Parts: sequence; structure tokens; C-alpha cells
Amino acid sequence: MADAALRLKSLFEQLLGTPIPVRIRAWDGSEAGPPDAPTLVVRNRRALRRLLWKPGELGMARAWVSGDLGIEGDLYEALDAMSELVWERGEDARTLAQALRDPEVRSAVRGLVKLAGLPLPPAPPPEEVRRSRAHPHTKRTDKRAISHHYDVGNDFYEIVLGPSMVYSCAYWESPDGTLEDAQRDKLELICRKLELTPGQRLLDVGCGWGSMAIHAAREYGVSVVGVTLSQEQAAYARKRVAGEGLTDKVEIRVQDYRDVTDGPYDAISSIGMAEHVGTERYLEYARDLFALLRPGGRLLNHQIARRPWQDESAYDIDEFIDAYVFPDGELAPIGTTVTQLERAGLEVRDVEVIREHYALTLRRWVANLEAEWARAAKLAGEGRARVWRLYMAASALAFERNRIGVNQVLAVRTPDGGSSGMPLRARSWN
Repeated sequence: MADAALRLKSLFEQLLGTPIPVRIRAWDGSEAGPPDAPTLVVRNRRALRRLLWKPGELGMARAWVSGDLGIEGDLYEALDAMSELVWERGEDARTLAQALRDPEVRSAVRGLVKLAGLPLPPAPPPEEVRRSRAHPHTKRTDKRAISHHYDVGNDFYEIVLGPSMVYSCAYWESPDGTLEDAQRDKLELICRKLELTPGQRLLDVGCGWGSMAIHAAREYGVSVVGVTLSQEQAAYARKRVAGEGLTDKVEIRVQDYRDVTDGPYDAISSIGMAEHVGTERYLEYARDLFALLRPGGRLLNHQIARRPWQDESAYDIDEFIDAYVFPDGELAPIGTTVTQLERAGLEVRDVEVIREHYALTLRRWVANLEAEWARAAKLAGEGRARVWRLYMAASALAFERNRIGVNQVLAVRTPDGGSSGMPLRARSWN
């Protein structure tokens, strides 16, 4: 008699001490759980072994990426329902040790071990990054991390991002607008905040596929240097620049921002790049950008932020994101970012919170991916496509629930005389 799903449901509820909010379908075809809920599909016993050898988020991620676990029904509803069970329970060694003191928990674990079969740990999926943490955020390790995330294939990113090819939070007039309009409005907003004028020099740090550089040169007549560590991005951006007839205005370099020495620049845009810098290097990043600006020049820093912890020393990087999405990526609270920019000598003049805008953006990216799933999976590989679908959907929920946010920080290298060049009434760009 097929009863694996019922056994799993009972063991999971015994282990977690709470009812399971999703339906379960097991490898033997059996089902158990709420009939109208999304279905967690446990395709084989290997999925259980992954969870047993690495309880919590990373074990779930490995099972998902490998295809051992799947979800049928509304992905957002399923992730939201399971978030308290997986992402918010805590899974460090002390938490697990304390849990295993409970006889009910130990009994549930023994039951899962028996159901899982052979005890050997499955190898992680090939999409998982394996590396030493001894020296994060050197130029070499940063280049490798950027390559892992961005050199997936330009054709794949065309599917996800759409024609705008902008991989950062869009700026929405309304939820019913188009992604392309919202991304154009974001680039336009940044140009207005920087108050670009013809003949100025703009440095675009982490220039991606060239969208900001092209917009600024075409619409505002500035000369732009865009830097990226991704060979694929640079090749794509150069082709777009040539197609727009802007080769005399835009230079795309494969270069670390720390190696840019041809300042001063009138303005710097850093859009969705600072998350890769790392806490230990952030002040260095801010000082480098300060040094590249002329007195009176402006910096627009567009960056994801996390909520502050009561004990900041206990902060740890998200396991799934670190292993599969942004290796060595770190998020900081907005207060920390502002402090470091000002410590570097910049004067912060405006902070705009656009958290809800990123949730809308991510949902559009997920929809794009799902609409062309077969082609995307063929281009990037089934496992990598699963990574992107999971991380974008989970991130959309995180922005919606205020677990993370995104901010645009406008700063000025104010001259010694104190004249910032900013208007008396801020936000004249709106």
C-alpha cells in the first residue's frame, strides 16, 4: 500500500511540532495534507537524505536544484507557507543540538532515516559553488564570484530581464505598467538625481549589459566609462553601444573598480553592485569612489539592504544565496551604508526607499522565466534555471514582507567651502 506521503507528513509534523501547511506527494504516488494547498513533490528518497545530512535551507535548496523536490501550484504561496518552517526557525548547530534533546524530535529523525534508506550523503548539485572562505573579496575571488552569477549566458538573461536588460530594481509608476517602462524610468531617475549635463564624465560601476551607460550618453550627452568583471556582459554591452552609434561616447571595460585611475569623474552610478563588495571592503569601496569624483561630483548608490540585527556580530550570509546565487555577497543595513559613505568623506543628501518596487520587478522576472521555461532550461541547464526561479520568487516575498529592502542613496563630494551644488528643495528630480 502506498503510504509514504502520510508517513512523511506525520514525521515532519512530529519533527517540527506544527501542522504542515502544504500538501505532500511522495515518490510512490501517495498524497497527504490540505487538499487545496500547494503540493510539495518529494520525487525520491534522495530528497530526504539531502534534508537529513543538511537540515534547513541548504538541504532544501540542494533537493530543489537537483530536481529531487518540486512544487506544484502557486510557488509564492508555497514558499510563504514554508518560510516559517525553513527560513525563520534558525538552523545553527546550537539550535539543532537543543532540538535533538527532545525525544519526539529524535524519534522523528529516526523515522526519516529509516524512510530515506541508505545513509550516504548525496553529492551537492554541480551548480553549487565550492570554495574556501579564507580570503573573500580579493580581486581574484570577486571576479570568480561575478563570473558565476553573470556569465550564465546572455540569451538566458534576455529571457529573464526582457528587452531592457537591466538587472536591478525597476521604478514603477503603477503595478500595471510594463517592465520596460519601469526600467527606463529608473535609469531616468538616476540621471536626474546625478543632474547630468552634456560634456560631463560618468563612471558606471558594475555596468552590466550597458543599459545605464547607453541611456546616459544618448539622453544626456555625457561621456561614460562602464566597468564590469564579466566578459560576457562586456561583449554584449559593446555590441549594444555600437548598435546605438555611441562608441564615441561610451567605453565598456572589463575592469575592477579598484583599478580605475582615470578620474576625476563628474558623477558615478553604482547600481546593484555594492552588494558584492563585502562588509570588510565597504569603506575601501566608498573611499575609492570618493577619490574618483571631482569636488562637487555626485554618487548614486543603488543597493539592497537587510534589516539590522540586535547582535550584528551574529549575522551570517544566507546559505542558499551564497552557495548558488551570489557567492560572497553580503547585505548591510542602510544605516551602515550611509555611515561608511560619510566616513569616506561623502555627504549623503538623499535616501529613497523603493522596497516595494523590487517585489514588482522580481515577480515580472519570474513570469518571464516561467513563460519560456523550456528554452531557459536548455540555455542555462535545468538546475541553474531552478536556482533562478527559486531565488527570485523567494526574494520577491522577502521584499514584500520587509525582510530586505532596496535604497537609492545620493551623495556628494562636497568641496571644502561647503557648497554642495544641491537645490534648496531636495528631490527636484521628481
